[in-house]
Amino acid sequence: MPATPAWPPRSLPRLFVRGPLAQSTPIELDGAPAHYLGNVMRLKPGDRLLLFDGASGEWLGEVAEAGKKHMTLSVVEQTRPQENGPDLWLAFAPVKKGRVDWLVEKAVELGVARLQPVVTQRTIVDKLNLDRMRAHIVEAAEQCGRTALAEIDEPTKLDSFLKGRDTARTLYFADETGGEPAAAAFAPGSSLILTGPEGGFTPDEAAAIRASANAKPISLGPRILRAETAALAAIASWMSVAGDWR
Repeated sequence: MPATPAWPPRSLPRLFVRGPLAQSTPIELDGAPAHYLGNVMRLKPGDRLLLFDGASGEWLGEVAEAGKKHMTLSVVEQTRPQENGPDLWLAFAPVKKGRVDWLVEKAVELGVARLQPVVTQRTIVDKLNLDRMRAHIVEAAEQCGRTALAEIDEPTKLDSFLKGRDTARTLYFADETGGEPAAAAFAPGSSLILTGPEGGFTPDEAAAIRASANAKPISLGPRILRAETAALAAIASWMSVAGDWR
């Protein structure tokens, strides 16, 4: 008989639910979550899954009742405490639909705690569907094992962003015109990475960012990166140097 492949590993389904979660707490599911577990994953009474609510860690759950449009779960025990991830935020100029969804999803997988869309002079996207982005945040957290949900703020213009930000949080500005190499500039602590739109920041915008308190221009290498690639490259570099990849 052929050997059972080692990949992909067998694992329990993982689902975000509205909490708070605690041992023996019943969880009632309707709509899309119930449909997913009952009709897609085909879970039945006695089957188990992993649950998280974004605030109280990860819990083992068990299907108590399963119907076509409704499901009742029982919380069995905690499997992991709430994560205490690194304090990294990402401020980014929105890009086209599809690409911005991918950016949000991957930023969450990499461990970002907060997302801030920033509108610049060269930003070509004037509307963002934050509800869709929040759905991507939940899906990414379900897939990658996070117990916290990244927050996402309403879009703001660059000048308002610079005026309103907490200057105690270091601002790492991905500057196409040059800066300190990212791996050398990044340091542990509350951090904010700012990346620009397609076409980059205007000279006036770059000057304003450089003049902002506690801002550090950084370089992401010699190649020209797409906006979403630059954001994810910066996150990965920060995580490896100053975050929880060390």
